[in-house]
Amino acid sequence: MEEDKKVMFHEMELDDRILKAISQLSWSHPTLIQETAIPLLLEGKDVLMRARTGSGKTAAFVVPVIQKILNLKNTSTQQCIRALILSPSKELCGQITSVIGQLTLKCAREVRCIDISSSGDTQIQKSLLSDKPDIVVATPSRALVHLKANSMRLKDDLAMLVVDEADLVFSFGYEDEIKELLNHLPKIYQAVLASATLSDDVLSLKKIVLRNPVTLKLEEPELAPSSQLQHYHLYAEEDDKAAILYALLKLNLIRGKSIIFVRTVDRCYKLKLYLEQFKIGSCVLNSELPAAVRCLSVDQFNRGRYQIIVASDEKALEKPDGGLLQGEELGKKRQKSKRKRDKESGVSRGIDFQHVSNVINFDFPLDVNSYVHRAGRTARGNNQGSVLSFVAMKEKPLMEAVEDHLSKGFNGQKVLQKYSFALEEVEGFRYRSRDAWRAVTRVAVREARLKEIKHELLNCKKLQGYFEENPTDLAALRRDKALHTVRVQPQLAHVPEYLLPAALRSEEPEPEVETPTVPKKRKAGNYGSAKRHKYQARQRDPLRSFELKKLDGKQSTTTADT
Repeated sequence: MEEDKKVMFHEMELDDRILKAISQLSWSHPTLIQETAIPLLLEGKDVLMRARTGSGKTAAFVVPVIQKILNLKNTSTQQCIRALILSPSKELCGQITSVIGQLTLKCAREVRCIDISSSGDTQIQKSLLSDKPDIVVATPSRALVHLKANSMRLKDDLAMLVVDEADLVFSFGYEDEIKELLNHLPKIYQAVLASATLSDDVLSLKKIVLRNPVTLKLEEPELAPSSQLQHYHLYAEEDDKAAILYALLKLNLIRGKSIIFVRTVDRCYKLKLYLEQFKIGSCVLNSELPAAVRCLSVDQFNRGRYQIIVASDEKALEKPDGGLLQGEELGKKRQKSKRKRDKESGVSRGIDFQHVSNVINFDFPLDVNSYVHRAGRTARGNNQGSVLSFVAMKEKPLMEAVEDHLSKGFNGQKVLQKYSFALEEVEGFRYRSRDAWRAVTRVAVREARLKEIKHELLNCKKLQGYFEENPTDLAALRRDKALHTVRVQPQLAHVPEYLLPAALRSEEPEPEVETPTVPKKRKAGNYGSAKRHKYQARQRDPLRSFELKKLDGKQSTTTADT
Protein backbone atom coordinates (compact mmCIF):
# COMPACT_ATOMS: atom_id res chain seq x y z
CA MET A 1 0.00 0.00 0.00
CA GLU A 2 2.94 2.32 0.68
CA GLU A 3 4.04 2.05 -2.95
CA ASP A 4 0.64 3.28 -4.14
CA LYS A 5 0.82 6.44 -2.02
CA LYS A 6 0.80 9.53 -4.25
CA VAL A 7 3.49 12.17 -3.78
CA MET A 8 1.87 15.60 -3.52
CA PHE A 9 3.38 18.90 -4.68
CA HIS A 10 4.01 20.14 -1.14
CA GLU A 11 6.07 17.01 -0.46
CA MET A 12 8.54 17.74 -3.28
CA GLU A 13 10.43 20.50 -1.40
CA LEU A 14 9.35 23.16 -3.86
CA ASP A 15 9.63 26.90 -3.21
CA ASP A 16 6.58 28.42 -1.53
CA ARG A 17 6.10 30.82 -4.45
CA ILE A 18 5.78 27.89 -6.83
CA LEU A 19 3.34 26.13 -4.51
CA LYS A 20 1.17 29.25 -4.30
CA ALA A 21 1.07 29.49 -8.10
CA ILE A 22 0.13 25.81 -8.34
CA SER A 23 -2.63 26.40 -5.79
CA GLN A 24 -4.04 29.27 -7.84
CA LEU A 25 -4.10 26.96 -10.89
CA SER A 26 -6.24 24.54 -8.82
CA TRP A 27 -3.89 21.61 -9.41
CA SER A 28 -5.00 19.43 -6.51
CA HIS A 29 -2.45 16.70 -7.17
CA PRO A 30 0.32 15.96 -9.70
CA THR A 31 -0.24 13.74 -12.71
CA LEU A 32 1.65 10.48 -12.99
CA ILE A 33 4.45 11.96 -15.14
CA GLN A 34 4.76 14.98 -12.83
CA GLU A 35 4.90 12.83 -9.73
CA THR A 36 7.66 10.70 -11.26
CA ALA A 37 9.75 13.24 -13.17
CA ILE A 38 9.86 16.31 -10.89
CA PRO A 39 11.76 14.62 -7.99
CA LEU A 40 14.32 13.14 -10.42
CA LEU A 41 14.91 16.50 -12.10
CA LEU A 42 15.21 18.25 -8.75
CA GLU A 43 18.03 15.81 -7.97
CA GLY A 44 19.86 17.05 -11.07
CA LYS A 45 19.53 13.93 -13.23
CA ASP A 46 19.12 13.89 -17.01
CA VAL A 47 15.68 12.53 -17.87
CA LEU A 48 14.02 11.13 -20.97
CA MET A 49 10.28 11.24 -20.28
CA ARG A 50 7.72 9.56 -22.47
CA ALA A 51 4.04 10.16 -21.74
CA ARG A 52 0.93 10.51 -23.83
CA THR A 53 -0.47 13.81 -25.02
CA GLY A 54 -2.34 15.70 -22.33
CA SER A 55 -0.56 14.00 -19.43
CA GLY A 56 1.08 17.18 -18.07
CA LYS A 57 4.59 16.87 -19.54
CA THR A 58 5.04 20.65 -19.86
CA ALA A 59 4.61 21.32 -16.14
CA ALA A 60 6.76 18.25 -15.38
CA PHE A 61 9.86 20.03 -16.72
CA VAL A 62 8.84 23.69 -16.15
CA VAL A 63 8.48 23.30 -12.36
CA PRO A 64 12.05 21.93 -11.90
CA VAL A 65 13.45 24.62 -14.21
CA ILE A 66 11.91 27.39 -12.10
CA GLN A 67 13.01 25.73 -8.87
CA LYS A 68 16.60 25.39 -10.12
CA ILE A 69 16.74 29.07 -11.14
CA LEU A 70 15.43 30.15 -7.72
CA ASN A 71 18.10 28.00 -6.04
CA LEU A 72 20.85 29.53 -8.20
CA LYS A 73 19.57 33.03 -7.39
CA ASN A 74 20.34 32.36 -3.72
CA THR A 75 24.02 31.66 -4.42
CA SER A 76 24.78 33.95 -7.36
CA THR A 77 24.24 37.65 -7.94
CA GLN A 78 25.12 37.52 -11.65
CA GLN A 79 22.18 37.79 -14.05
CA CYS A 80 22.42 35.29 -16.94
CA ILE A 81 20.46 32.85 -19.07
CA ARG A 82 20.08 29.68 -17.03
CA ALA A 83 17.62 27.60 -19.06
CA LEU A 84 17.01 27.06 -22.78
CA ILE A 85 13.74 25.35 -23.76
CA LEU A 86 13.48 24.17 -27.37
CA SER A 87 10.26 23.19 -29.12
CA PRO A 88 9.66 22.34 -32.79
CA SER A 89 6.75 24.74 -33.40
CA LYS A 90 6.02 28.38 -32.63
CA GLU A 91 2.61 27.52 -31.22
CA LEU A 92 4.21 25.17 -28.71
CA CYS A 93 6.76 27.82 -27.73
CA GLY A 94 3.91 30.21 -26.97
CA GLN A 95 2.15 27.54 -24.97
CA ILE A 96 5.27 26.76 -22.89
CA THR A 97 5.82 30.47 -22.25
CA SER A 98 2.23 30.75 -21.03
CA VAL A 99 2.71 27.87 -18.56
CA ILE A 100 5.93 29.46 -17.27
CA GLY A 101 4.06 32.74 -16.77
CA GLN A 102 1.38 30.96 -14.73
CA LEU A 103 3.90 29.13 -12.55
CA THR A 104 6.06 32.24 -11.94
CA LEU A 105 3.11 34.42 -10.96
CA LYS A 106 4.47 34.85 -7.42
CA CYS A 107 8.14 35.21 -8.49
CA ALA A 108 7.86 37.13 -11.78
CA ARG A 109 10.57 39.61 -10.75
CA GLU A 110 13.04 36.88 -9.88
CA VAL A 111 12.38 34.58 -12.87
CA ARG A 112 11.98 36.23 -16.28
CA CYS A 113 11.21 34.40 -19.51
CA ILE A 114 11.04 35.46 -23.18
CA ASP A 115 9.90 33.66 -26.31
CA ILE A 116 12.09 34.23 -29.40
CA SER A 117 10.42 31.71 -31.71
CA SER A 118 8.92 34.41 -33.93
CA SER A 119 11.07 35.38 -36.92
CA GLY A 120 9.62 38.84 -37.53
CA ASP A 121 11.19 41.00 -34.81
CA THR A 122 14.87 40.01 -34.57
CA GLN A 123 16.09 43.44 -33.42
CA ILE A 124 13.54 43.58 -30.62
CA GLN A 125 14.56 40.07 -29.57
CA LYS A 126 18.22 41.15 -29.45
CA SER A 127 17.39 43.98 -27.08
CA LEU A 128 15.38 41.61 -24.88
CA LEU A 129 18.21 39.07 -24.85
CA SER A 130 20.68 41.79 -23.86
CA ASP A 131 18.85 41.95 -20.50
CA LYS A 132 19.73 38.25 -20.04
CA PRO A 133 16.39 36.69 -19.07
CA ASP A 134 16.52 33.58 -16.91
CA ILE A 135 14.62 31.37 -19.39
CA VAL A 136 14.65 31.48 -23.20
CA VAL A 137 12.02 29.58 -25.20
CA ALA A 138 12.71 29.09 -28.92
CA THR A 139 12.63 26.80 -31.89
CA PRO A 140 16.06 25.28 -32.70
CA SER A 141 16.52 27.43 -35.80
CA ARG A 142 15.72 30.71 -34.02
CA ALA A 143 17.98 29.86 -31.08
CA LEU A 144 20.82 29.11 -33.49
CA VAL A 145 20.33 32.45 -35.30
CA HIS A 146 20.84 34.38 -32.07
CA LEU A 147 23.73 32.20 -30.94
CA LYS A 148 25.56 32.84 -34.22
CA ALA A 149 24.86 36.57 -33.92
CA ASN A 150 26.27 36.57 -30.36
CA SER A 151 23.07 38.15 -29.07
CA MET A 152 22.74 35.14 -26.77
CA ARG A 153 25.68 33.45 -25.04
CA LEU A 154 25.21 30.14 -23.23
CA LYS A 155 28.73 28.76 -23.10
CA ASP A 156 29.40 29.65 -19.46
CA ASP A 157 26.18 29.88 -17.50
CA LEU A 158 23.53 27.57 -18.97
CA ALA A 159 22.24 25.14 -16.35
CA MET A 160 19.36 23.34 -18.08
CA LEU A 161 18.43 22.35 -21.64
CA VAL A 162 14.92 21.09 -22.39
CA VAL A 163 13.77 19.66 -25.73
CA ASP A 164 9.99 19.35 -25.86
CA GLU A 165 8.19 17.07 -28.36
CA ALA A 166 11.57 15.49 -29.07
CA ASP A 167 10.10 12.97 -31.53
CA LEU A 168 9.17 15.85 -33.86
CA VAL A 169 12.53 17.65 -33.80
CA PHE A 170 14.12 15.50 -36.51
CA SER A 171 10.93 15.15 -38.58
CA PHE A 172 10.66 18.96 -38.66
CA GLY A 173 14.16 19.04 -40.15
CA TYR A 174 16.05 20.28 -37.07
CA GLU A 175 18.70 17.55 -36.88
CA ASP A 176 21.54 19.74 -38.19
CA GLU A 177 20.46 22.73 -36.08
CA ILE A 178 20.45 20.64 -32.89
CA LYS A 179 23.93 19.26 -33.55
CA GLU A 180 25.31 22.73 -34.32
CA LEU A 181 23.52 24.26 -31.35
CA LEU A 182 25.17 21.83 -28.93
CA ASN A 183 28.56 23.35 -29.80
CA HIS A 184 27.42 26.61 -28.20
CA LEU A 185 26.53 24.97 -24.86
CA PRO A 186 28.79 24.34 -21.85
CA LYS A 187 30.31 20.93 -21.22
CA ILE A 188 28.20 20.33 -18.12
CA TYR A 189 24.46 21.01 -17.99
CA GLN A 190 21.28 19.15 -17.08
CA ALA A 191 19.15 18.00 -20.02
CA VAL A 192 15.56 16.86 -20.45
CA LEU A 193 13.86 15.25 -23.45
CA ALA A 194 10.05 15.15 -23.41
CA SER A 195 8.22 13.09 -26.01
CA ALA A 196 4.91 11.37 -26.70
CA THR A 197 6.69 8.40 -28.30
CA LEU A 198 10.09 6.72 -28.07
CA SER A 199 10.84 6.65 -31.78
CA ASP A 200 14.21 6.03 -33.41
CA ASP A 201 14.64 9.79 -33.77
CA VAL A 202 14.22 10.24 -30.02
CA LEU A 203 16.79 7.53 -29.31
CA SER A 204 19.21 9.23 -31.70
CA LEU A 205 18.65 12.56 -29.98
CA LYS A 206 19.09 10.90 -26.61
CA LYS A 207 22.63 9.80 -27.53
CA ILE A 208 23.83 13.30 -28.43
CA VAL A 209 22.00 15.33 -25.74
CA LEU A 210 21.66 13.23 -22.57
CA ARG A 211 24.31 11.81 -20.25
CA ASN A 212 23.45 8.69 -18.19
CA PRO A 213 19.75 9.52 -18.32
CA VAL A 214 16.83 8.08 -16.44
CA THR A 215 14.20 6.91 -18.93
CA LEU A 216 10.61 7.28 -17.80
CA LYS A 217 8.35 5.16 -19.95
CA LEU A 218 5.05 5.21 -18.15
CA GLU A 219 2.93 2.12 -18.56
CA GLU A 220 -0.15 3.80 -19.92
CA PRO A 221 -1.98 3.66 -23.23
CA GLU A 222 -1.28 6.24 -25.92
CA LEU A 223 -4.81 7.59 -25.53
CA ALA A 224 -7.23 8.06 -22.67
CA PRO A 225 -9.21 4.97 -21.57
CA SER A 226 -12.53 4.10 -23.18
CA SER A 227 -14.40 5.39 -20.12
CA GLN A 228 -13.02 8.85 -20.92
CA LEU A 229 -12.58 8.84 -24.72
CA GLN A 230 -14.97 7.20 -27.19
CA HIS A 231 -13.98 6.41 -30.78
CA TYR A 232 -16.58 6.20 -33.57
CA HIS A 233 -16.39 5.65 -37.31
CA LEU A 234 -18.92 6.25 -40.05
CA TYR A 235 -18.68 5.09 -43.66
CA ALA A 236 -19.38 8.04 -45.96
CA GLU A 237 -18.22 9.33 -49.32
CA GLU A 238 -17.38 12.94 -50.17
CA ASP A 239 -20.88 14.42 -50.67
CA ASP A 240 -22.33 12.45 -47.77
CA LYS A 241 -19.55 13.63 -45.42
CA ALA A 242 -20.61 17.25 -45.87
CA ALA A 243 -24.33 16.44 -45.47
CA ILE A 244 -23.77 14.39 -42.32
CA LEU A 245 -21.55 17.05 -40.76
CA TYR A 246 -24.17 19.72 -41.49
CA ALA A 247 -26.93 17.57 -39.96
CA LEU A 248 -24.88 16.70 -36.86
CA LEU A 249 -24.08 20.34 -36.14
CA LYS A 250 -27.51 21.78 -36.90
CA LEU A 251 -29.37 19.10 -34.93
CA ASN A 252 -27.01 19.61 -31.96
CA LEU A 253 -26.01 15.95 -32.03
CA ILE A 254 -22.43 17.21 -31.54
CA ARG A 255 -22.07 19.54 -28.59
CA GLY A 256 -19.16 21.49 -27.19
CA LYS A 257 -15.94 22.60 -28.86
CA SER A 258 -14.87 20.63 -31.91
CA ILE A 259 -11.74 20.35 -34.03
CA ILE A 260 -12.35 19.20 -37.60
CA PHE A 261 -9.27 17.78 -39.32
CA VAL A 262 -8.77 17.80 -43.09
CA ARG A 263 -5.74 16.94 -45.19
CA THR A 264 -5.00 20.08 -47.17
CA VAL A 265 -5.08 23.84 -46.69
CA ASP A 266 -7.61 24.40 -49.48
CA ARG A 267 -10.02 21.96 -47.86
CA CYS A 268 -9.75 24.04 -44.67
CA TYR A 269 -11.21 27.02 -46.47
CA LYS A 270 -13.68 24.95 -48.47
CA LEU A 271 -15.16 23.50 -45.30
CA LYS A 272 -15.18 26.89 -43.57
CA LEU A 273 -17.04 28.54 -46.48
CA TYR A 274 -19.43 25.57 -46.64
CA LEU A 275 -20.35 25.91 -42.96
CA GLU A 276 -20.71 29.69 -43.23
CA GLN A 277 -23.63 29.23 -45.63
CA PHE A 278 -25.56 27.69 -42.74
CA LYS A 279 -24.46 30.38 -40.25
CA ILE A 280 -22.06 27.97 -38.54
CA GLY A 281 -19.00 30.00 -37.53
CA SER A 282 -15.49 28.54 -37.53
CA CYS A 283 -11.83 29.54 -37.86
CA VAL A 284 -9.01 27.86 -39.77
CA LEU A 285 -5.53 26.75 -38.72
CA ASN A 286 -2.82 25.64 -41.11
CA SER A 287 0.88 25.99 -41.84
CA GLU A 288 0.43 28.73 -44.46
CA LEU A 289 -0.94 31.23 -41.96
CA PRO A 290 1.50 33.62 -40.25
CA ALA A 291 2.54 32.54 -36.76
CA ALA A 292 0.72 35.48 -35.15
CA VAL A 293 -2.54 34.53 -36.90
CA ARG A 294 -2.19 30.89 -35.91
CA CYS A 295 -1.65 31.81 -32.27
CA LEU A 296 -4.62 34.20 -32.43
CA SER A 297 -6.85 31.46 -33.86
CA VAL A 298 -5.85 29.07 -31.07
CA ASP A 299 -6.42 31.79 -28.45
CA GLN A 300 -9.86 32.71 -29.82
CA PHE A 301 -10.84 29.04 -29.89
CA ASN A 302 -9.65 28.50 -26.33
CA ARG A 303 -11.51 31.59 -25.10
CA GLY A 304 -14.75 30.42 -26.72
CA ARG A 305 -14.91 32.99 -29.54
CA TYR A 306 -15.30 30.03 -31.92
CA GLN A 307 -16.72 26.61 -31.12
CA ILE A 308 -15.26 25.00 -34.25
CA ILE A 309 -11.73 25.10 -35.64
CA VAL A 310 -10.90 23.56 -39.01
CA ALA A 311 -7.30 22.37 -39.12
CA SER A 312 -5.11 20.76 -41.76
CA ASP A 313 -2.77 18.00 -40.63
CA GLU A 314 -0.34 18.18 -43.54
CA LYS A 315 2.60 16.61 -41.75
CA ALA A 316 0.93 13.23 -42.04
CA LEU A 317 1.09 13.34 -45.83
CA GLU A 318 4.83 12.77 -46.06
CA LYS A 319 7.29 10.35 -44.58
CA PRO A 320 10.32 11.76 -42.77
CA ASP A 321 12.45 10.89 -45.81
CA GLY A 322 10.11 12.84 -48.10
CA GLY A 323 8.49 9.79 -49.69
CA LEU A 324 4.79 9.54 -50.34
CA LEU A 325 2.63 7.61 -47.94
CA GLN A 326 -0.53 7.04 -49.92
CA GLY A 327 -2.45 8.79 -52.63
CA GLU A 328 0.07 9.34 -55.41
CA GLU A 329 -1.97 12.06 -57.09
CA LEU A 330 -2.34 13.98 -53.83
CA GLY A 331 1.37 13.73 -53.18
CA LYS A 332 2.29 15.01 -56.65
CA LYS A 333 -0.09 17.91 -56.23
CA ARG A 334 1.64 18.84 -52.97
CA GLN A 335 5.07 18.72 -54.59
CA LYS A 336 3.96 21.12 -57.31
CA SER A 337 2.57 23.61 -54.83
CA LYS A 338 4.56 26.83 -54.60
CA ARG A 339 2.79 28.21 -51.56
CA LYS A 340 5.05 29.01 -48.66
CA ARG A 341 4.47 26.83 -45.63
CA ASP A 342 5.90 27.40 -42.18
CA LYS A 343 7.84 24.32 -41.18
CA GLU A 344 7.70 25.52 -37.58
CA SER A 345 3.98 24.84 -37.47
CA GLY A 346 2.18 21.90 -35.92
CA VAL A 347 -1.55 21.35 -35.55
CA SER A 348 -2.23 17.77 -34.56
CA ARG A 349 0.70 17.71 -32.15
CA GLY A 350 1.42 19.55 -28.94
CA ILE A 351 -0.88 22.58 -29.13
CA ASP A 352 -2.99 22.81 -26.00
CA PHE A 353 -6.51 23.24 -27.34
CA GLN A 354 -8.52 23.70 -24.17
CA HIS A 355 -11.78 21.92 -23.32
CA VAL A 356 -12.17 20.17 -26.67
CA SER A 357 -15.16 17.83 -26.56
CA ASN A 358 -14.95 16.39 -30.08
CA VAL A 359 -12.37 15.61 -32.75
CA ILE A 360 -13.88 15.02 -36.18
CA ASN A 361 -11.73 13.41 -38.87
CA PHE A 362 -13.44 14.78 -41.98
CA ASP A 363 -10.52 13.22 -43.90
CA PHE A 364 -9.25 10.04 -42.29
CA PRO A 365 -5.55 10.34 -41.24
CA LEU A 366 -3.03 8.58 -43.43
CA ASP A 367 -1.12 6.82 -40.66
CA VAL A 368 -1.62 5.50 -37.14
CA ASN A 369 0.52 8.14 -35.40
CA SER A 370 -1.46 10.95 -36.96
CA TYR A 371 -4.72 9.41 -35.71
CA VAL A 372 -3.30 9.08 -32.19
CA HIS A 373 -2.10 12.66 -32.10
CA ARG A 374 -5.36 14.03 -33.53
CA ALA A 375 -7.35 12.08 -30.93
CA GLY A 376 -5.00 13.40 -28.25
CA ARG A 377 -6.44 16.91 -28.73
CA THR A 378 -9.51 15.85 -26.73
CA ALA A 379 -10.06 14.03 -23.41
CA ARG A 380 -7.11 15.87 -21.88
CA GLY A 381 -6.61 15.69 -18.15
CA ASN A 382 -9.82 14.38 -16.60
CA ASN A 383 -12.15 15.73 -19.31
CA GLN A 384 -14.40 13.57 -21.48
CA GLY A 385 -14.08 13.48 -25.26
CA SER A 386 -15.01 11.68 -28.46
CA VAL A 387 -13.50 11.07 -31.89
CA LEU A 388 -15.70 10.66 -34.96
CA SER A 389 -14.01 9.59 -38.20
CA PHE A 390 -15.62 9.71 -41.64
CA VAL A 391 -14.28 6.79 -43.65
CA ALA A 392 -14.55 6.52 -47.43
CA MET A 393 -14.29 3.04 -48.92
CA LYS A 394 -10.75 3.70 -50.20
CA GLU A 395 -9.78 4.68 -46.63
CA LYS A 396 -11.02 1.45 -45.07
CA PRO A 397 -7.51 -0.16 -44.96
CA LEU A 398 -6.24 2.87 -43.03
CA MET A 399 -9.03 2.50 -40.50
CA GLU A 400 -8.29 -1.21 -40.09
CA ALA A 401 -4.62 -0.41 -39.40
CA VAL A 402 -5.66 2.09 -36.71
CA GLU A 403 -8.07 -0.44 -35.21
CA ASP A 404 -5.38 -3.12 -35.03
CA HIS A 405 -2.95 -0.72 -33.36
CA LEU A 406 -5.39 0.64 -30.77
CA SER A 407 -6.85 -2.73 -29.85
CA LYS A 408 -3.41 -3.86 -28.64
CA GLY A 409 -3.55 -1.27 -25.86
CA PHE A 410 -7.07 -2.33 -24.86
CA ASN A 411 -6.51 -6.09 -24.54
CA GLY A 412 -7.78 -6.84 -28.01
CA GLN A 413 -11.10 -5.09 -27.52
CA LYS A 414 -12.62 -3.28 -30.47
CA VAL A 415 -12.01 0.46 -30.05
CA LEU A 416 -13.60 2.08 -33.11
CA GLN A 417 -17.36 1.73 -32.64
CA LYS A 418 -19.80 2.16 -35.52
CA TYR A 419 -21.74 5.41 -35.35
CA SER A 420 -25.37 4.78 -36.25
CA PHE A 421 -26.67 7.47 -38.56
CA ALA A 422 -29.59 7.01 -40.94
CA LEU A 423 -28.86 9.41 -43.77
CA GLU A 424 -32.21 8.66 -45.40
CA GLU A 425 -33.98 10.34 -42.47
CA VAL A 426 -32.31 13.66 -43.25
CA GLU A 427 -32.75 13.61 -47.00
CA GLY A 428 -33.71 17.27 -46.95
CA PHE A 429 -30.34 18.10 -45.40
CA ARG A 430 -28.61 16.26 -48.23
CA TYR A 431 -30.29 18.41 -50.89
CA ARG A 432 -29.30 21.59 -49.10
CA SER A 433 -25.80 20.32 -48.47
CA ARG A 434 -25.14 19.28 -52.06
CA ASP A 435 -25.88 22.77 -53.39
CA ALA A 436 -23.85 24.46 -50.64
CA TRP A 437 -20.86 22.15 -51.13
CA ARG A 438 -20.77 22.67 -54.88
CA ALA A 439 -21.07 26.43 -54.41
CA VAL A 440 -17.62 26.49 -52.79
CA THR A 441 -15.50 26.38 -55.94
CA ARG A 442 -11.75 26.78 -56.33
CA VAL A 443 -12.32 30.43 -57.19
CA ALA A 444 -14.27 30.88 -53.96
CA VAL A 445 -11.46 29.32 -51.93
CA ARG A 446 -8.84 31.47 -53.67
CA GLU A 447 -10.76 34.70 -53.08
CA ALA A 448 -11.43 33.80 -49.45
CA ARG A 449 -7.68 33.58 -49.00
CA LEU A 450 -7.22 36.91 -50.78
CA LYS A 451 -9.65 38.45 -48.32
CA GLU A 452 -7.56 37.03 -45.49
CA ILE A 453 -4.38 38.53 -46.97
CA LYS A 454 -6.07 41.92 -47.29
CA HIS A 455 -7.07 41.77 -43.63
CA GLU A 456 -3.48 40.98 -42.66
CA LEU A 457 -2.16 43.92 -44.72
CA LEU A 458 -4.54 46.33 -43.03
CA ASN A 459 -3.55 45.12 -39.56
CA CYS A 460 0.19 44.69 -40.16
CA LYS A 461 2.21 46.87 -37.77
CA LYS A 462 5.18 46.96 -40.13
CA LEU A 463 3.07 48.59 -42.85
CA GLN A 464 1.62 51.30 -40.64
CA GLY A 465 4.51 53.65 -41.40
CA TYR A 466 4.16 53.03 -45.12
CA PHE A 467 0.40 53.69 -45.04
CA GLU A 468 0.99 56.95 -43.14
CA GLU A 469 3.28 58.14 -45.93
CA ASN A 470 1.02 56.77 -48.67
CA PRO A 471 -2.57 57.30 -47.51
CA THR A 472 -3.90 56.83 -51.05
CA ASP A 473 -2.72 53.20 -51.03
CA LEU A 474 -4.47 52.62 -47.75
CA ALA A 475 -7.65 54.23 -49.06
CA ALA A 476 -7.50 52.12 -52.23
CA LEU A 477 -7.07 48.95 -50.15
CA ARG A 478 -10.02 49.87 -47.95
CA ARG A 479 -12.20 50.73 -50.96
CA ASP A 480 -11.34 47.49 -52.69
CA LYS A 481 -14.59 45.77 -53.49
CA ALA A 482 -15.68 42.91 -51.30
CA LEU A 483 -15.40 39.46 -52.80
CA HIS A 484 -18.71 37.59 -52.86
CA THR A 485 -18.02 34.29 -54.51
CA VAL A 486 -20.32 32.15 -52.35
CA ARG A 487 -23.89 33.39 -52.22
CA VAL A 488 -25.04 33.40 -48.62
CA GLN A 489 -28.70 32.46 -48.26
CA PRO A 490 -30.02 33.53 -44.83
CA GLN A 491 -32.88 31.05 -44.94
CA LEU A 492 -30.41 28.15 -44.76
CA ALA A 493 -29.57 29.08 -41.16
CA HIS A 494 -33.07 27.96 -40.14
CA VAL A 495 -34.02 24.29 -40.06
CA PRO A 496 -37.79 23.97 -40.59
CA GLU A 497 -39.79 21.31 -38.80
CA TYR A 498 -40.40 19.20 -41.88
CA LEU A 499 -36.65 18.65 -42.38
CA LEU A 500 -36.18 17.15 -38.94
CA PRO A 501 -36.12 13.37 -38.49
CA ALA A 502 -39.33 11.96 -37.07
CA ALA A 503 -37.65 11.21 -33.73
CA LEU A 504 -36.64 14.85 -33.23
CA ARG A 505 -39.91 16.51 -34.21
CA SER A 506 -41.98 18.14 -31.50
CA GLU A 507 -44.79 15.98 -30.14
CA GLU A 508 -47.26 18.84 -29.97
CA PRO A 509 -50.30 18.29 -32.20
CA GLU A 510 -50.31 20.29 -35.35
CA PRO A 511 -52.77 23.21 -35.31
CA GLU A 512 -55.98 22.64 -37.19
CA VAL A 513 -56.01 24.18 -40.61
CA GLU A 514 -58.86 26.61 -40.92
CA THR A 515 -61.08 26.46 -43.98
CA PRO A 516 -60.12 29.35 -46.19
CA THR A 517 -62.87 31.89 -46.48
CA VAL A 518 -63.80 33.55 -49.72
CA PRO A 519 -62.92 37.25 -49.50
CA LYS A 520 -65.93 39.53 -49.70
CA LYS A 521 -66.35 41.58 -52.81
CA ARG A 522 -65.85 45.29 -52.56
CA LYS A 523 -68.97 47.34 -52.54
CA ALA A 524 -69.58 49.27 -55.68
CA GLY A 525 -69.71 52.48 -53.71
CA ASN A 526 -66.28 51.96 -52.23
CA TYR A 527 -64.78 51.15 -55.61
CA GLY A 528 -66.34 54.19 -57.18
CA SER A 529 -65.16 56.38 -54.32
CA ALA A 530 -61.59 55.18 -54.72
CA LYS A 531 -61.75 55.79 -58.45
CA ARG A 532 -63.12 59.26 -57.88
CA HIS A 533 -60.32 60.16 -55.46
CA LYS A 534 -57.76 58.95 -57.98
CA TYR A 535 -59.32 61.12 -60.70
CA GLN A 536 -59.33 64.16 -58.42
CA ALA A 537 -55.66 63.66 -57.55
CA ARG A 538 -54.86 63.56 -61.23
CA GLN A 539 -56.78 66.77 -61.81
CA ARG A 540 -54.71 68.49 -59.13
CA ASP A 541 -51.44 67.47 -60.78
CA PRO A 542 -50.47 70.30 -63.19
CA LEU A 543 -48.18 68.02 -65.17
CA ARG A 544 -51.13 65.83 -66.06
CA SER A 545 -54.06 68.28 -66.23
CA PHE A 546 -52.18 71.27 -67.70
CA GLU A 547 -54.14 73.54 -65.35
CA LEU A 548 -52.40 76.40 -63.57
CA LYS A 549 -53.64 78.43 -60.67
CA LYS A 550 -53.23 82.17 -60.82
CA LEU A 551 -52.20 84.16 -57.83
CA ASP A 552 -55.75 85.47 -57.37
CA GLY A 553 -56.97 81.87 -57.10
CA LYS A 554 -58.76 81.80 -60.47
CA GLN A 555 -57.96 78.92 -62.79
CA SER A 556 -56.78 79.33 -66.33
CA THR A 557 -56.62 76.51 -68.77
CA THR A 558 -53.73 76.16 -71.16
CA THR A 559 -53.37 73.81 -73.99
CA ALA A 560 -50.37 72.31 -75.62
CA ASP A 561 -50.76 74.75 -78.52
CA THR A 562 -50.38 77.78 -76.25
